[in-house]
Amino acid sequence: MRPIAHYIASSVMTAGSKFSNDSYPHRELTRQIIGACFRVHNARGYGFLEVAYRRALAVELRLAGLSVEQEVPYELTHLGCSIGTYFADLVVESLVLVEVKTGLVLDPVAVPQTLNYLRASRLPLGLVAYFGPRVSLKRVILTWQGHSVRDEPVAE
Repeated sequence: MRPIAHYIASSVMTAGSKFSNDSYPHRELTRQIIGACFRVHNARGYGFLEVAYRRALAVELRLAGLSVEQEVPYELTHLGCSIGTYFADLVVESLVLVEVKTGLVLDPVAVPQTLNYLRASRLPLGLVAYFGPRVSLKRVILTWQGHSVRDEPVAE
């Protein structure tokens, strides 16, 4: 049986915002990661390459006492044969894959790409951290249950 992804996203999150759903996996950990994203954006602003935000985010997360790996390799296979290697931007506490994105607008392929990365890494949860003119984050959950796509309202 193949896992099916739940894509749960917030188009724009603001500091101190809360999700209405209490069932997210690793809620406290993702809360810490999201807070670190806002601190990085507040300090660096908009306009750097992804690598600058990835490194700054790793520093923030380590200062918070979290285990962070950068550019984590995952082998991609097809029919049991290696077809390449994918490198995750960040993996936090060996639980959450973080994909860092930049640009004027978030590329719509970022979420489906992150779903594929979750399948390759076998991690249950991914965050797409977009450092654009405003910070936005998308939570992507890989499960063995049904499929749903929801935009989560953000409480101000």
